[in-house]
Parts: sequence; structure tokens; C-alpha cells
Amino acid sequence: MALKRTVHALSAMALTGALVLAAAPTALADQTRRDQWALNALHAESAWKIAKGKGVTVAVIDTGVNAEHQDLKGNVLKGKDFTDGDDDASPEESDSNLSATHGTEMASIIAGHGHGAGAADGVMGLAPEAKILPIRMNGGDFADEIRYAVDHGASIINMSTSTSQESSEGREAVTYALEHNVLIVAASGNEGKSGQIDFPGEYPGVLTVGGVDNGGTIWERSNYGPQVLLTAPATHIVSAGWPGNKLSDGTGTSASSAFVSAAAALIKSKFPDLTPGQIANRLVKTAVLPNAEKSLSVPDEKYGYGIVQPLAALKDNVSVGSKYGPLTVPESLKEKSAAPALGASDDEASKADQKALIIWGVIGVATLTVIGLAILVIVKRSRRNRNSDGGPAGPSAPVGYPQYGQQPYPQQNPYQQPVSPQQHNPYQQQSTPPRGQWPPQQ
Repeated sequence: MALKRTVHALSAMALTGALVLAAAPTALADQTRRDQWALNALHAESAWKIAKGKGVTVAVIDTGVNAEHQDLKGNVLKGKDFTDGDDDASPEESDSNLSATHGTEMASIIAGHGHGAGAADGVMGLAPEAKILPIRMNGGDFADEIRYAVDHGASIINMSTSTSQESSEGREAVTYALEHNVLIVAASGNEGKSGQIDFPGEYPGVLTVGGVDNGGTIWERSNYGPQVLLTAPATHIVSAGWPGNKLSDGTGTSASSAFVSAAAALIKSKFPDLTPGQIANRLVKTAVLPNAEKSLSVPDEKYGYGIVQPLAALKDNVSVGSKYGPLTVPESLKEKSAAPALGASDDEASKADQKALIIWGVIGVATLTVIGLAILVIVKRSRRNRNSDGGPAGPSAPVGYPQYGQQPYPQQNPYQQPVSPQQHNPYQQQSTPPRGQWPPQQ
């Protein structure tokens, strides 16, 4: 059962044969870089002039990462193996070829740095200066793995995996990540069906990603539904493999998730104070639909808001947005924000505040009483003086106050927000912004 659950979103990486190549000479390595069509489509070279993911840690919850691969070495931190219970998150010989290489593939799509002179050869990730926190999963509900990633410095968690047997612990772990400003990016899955998005992609608070081919058309086996917020390249993706310095060529929404995780790492590197929802906001607001689908209203159940555009997300003038942006908020977070619970220390502080308010209230009433009596004495003396001087018996109207018969000045509460005539949800059924195109111009 564990194998079935963990391979559920991975199997499509083998649909094109998962071509595994032996360690290659320079000519083949050059070809490898040319075969990374997605980097050109996503304008990676231009995006790297702005950010490369430096200072950002991306956790890869998967089948382990080959930290010694020449295109990853130095970018992989010490992680955790939840299968064996140690801190060596490398793939295992006992794994199938598909399972063993999958985590390394995802890590290299995110943070591969190439090799050779000027790093001109081999696999380059979209965020080549990001660090990978490798987490070898145990096939359960991912609760322990997600919490480990959050507690060990990850800003982004890539989950090109899924399970149909979610649990309350797994859902709470997703909420825990969101509470701690960690964005979870998940693959939609590879059955080409609606309603087949499993955990964590189907759970609120997760950025779920579908896949497109190199023409921008939705990949025929990309699962879809209202959970999909973005799409990214999915077909014929060249990546690092295992063991040794092997390379892989695969297809699936696993790769799509990794590209979006890398794009999120670029955003986090340039805008470190953004929340997960605000990172998603930048990615969503700058996504584009393929030319043939410009008439679609977004979010579309297959494309979401469109194909991710890292360069535009980095440089376009996008408003920061709300804390959760386009992410659906878990009910538990809604409840916490609506009625925060008081701890013991908070309760004591609250009682102290109440006592202070009572004391200050008594002082305030006494002060007002004294002031009122003083004013009364002054008014009476003033009246006596005016009457003795032949002035008017009644008090004169204060300067600036409307006289009888005029309309009084409107009383406005400066703390009340004006109500707009229409409440507009910026993430609901937008027409595609008139910018960008797919396929991009060469």
C-alpha cells in the first residue's frame, strides 16, 4: 500500500520511457542543456539577472536525493530519511529505478547548477542558487515530513507526490506549514481526470499545479479541478538521475510542481517578507494562457490562472495582496483568526488589563467631575458678569458651529471603512491580462 500511495503522482515521469542516460561526454552534456526547453520557455536567463534563489531552502519530500550528482553537489543539505529513520536522505538500492531517481529529478529541476566551465554543461534548475532539503518519505500521510521541513528552515515544500489516504494529522501539518509562512506546492496528478487530485493537492492552503506541453497545451494526462491554480512544463523534461551522474528524460505533473516551486523560490529570494499567499499572488497575477486559449476565463479547471511566468512575477508591478492571496484558507485558520484562544498567561494578562481599566476609569470619572464643577462655576460667574454689564442673558453659539436652521456637519467615524458599491474578488473569473504569450517568442 505504501508503494501505491507514494508512486501515485510519480508514475507519469516514466510514461515517455524515463530515459536514463549514462554519464555523458561534453557533447552530450551540451545537448542536455539544449534539451531543457522549459528554461527557454520560462525566460530563465533573464530571470536569473534578477534572482537565482539565493538564501531560500526548498524541501523536496520524495524518494530521496542524490546529493553527489555533479549537477547538484553543494546545493543539497543534510536531510531526513523517514523510511530508515536516519539523516541520510539518499535513494536506496532496494528502490525501483523509477522511485529511486524521482526525488533527484525534482531536486535538479529546482536547484540544479550544471557543471563544467561556466556551468555550461549538464542540468540547470530554475532556481540554481537555492538549497535543497532532502526528505525521503515513508509512504504515510506526510505529516511528519511536512513538519520536519517547516522546523528545519524550508520556505517552500515541493510535493510531487500524493496519497489517497489523507489523515487529520496530514491536514494539520499543511495548516502548520501555512501558519509558519511555508508554501506547499503539489502536483495535480497524472490520470487526466477531474476529481482525482489527492492529498495534499486537494487540501486548502496548497498551491496545486497542472502540466502543459511545449506548445502550452494542457498535457492530456494532467488531472484537473478547482484546486489547480497554475500550470507549468510537464513533457520531456531532462533532469538529473541516480545513481552516479546519470540523466533522466520524463513527463508528468511532478515536473510541473518542481518548476513552480523553483519559481516560488525566486520570488522568495527577491521578496523575502512575502507570505505564501503573497508569493502565490505574484505567480497567479503574472501567469498567461496559451494563444489558442486566450478566451478562457480564469481560474480554469485545467489551466488554473495560466502557465507560470517567473520573469514577469519577479519584475512586474504586482500589488502585495492579502496574507493568503489566492490560496484557499483551511477552516482551522479561519477559526483561529476569528476567535483566538487565550492561554494561561494571556488570561492573566487580560485580568490585569481589566483591573487597570477599572482603576483608570475611576480616576477618569473623578477628573471629569472636578473639571465639570470648575466649568459650572466659571459659567455662572460669566453669566453674572454679562448680566451686570447689560449683555445677552443666553450663551452665545460657539464659533464655527451651525446656527439654528442650518444642517449640522456630518458625523463620520474615521475608523469605519467605506463600503464599495461592489465587492470584487480579484481571483474569481478574471479575463486574462493583456500581456505575455505562450509559446514565447524565440
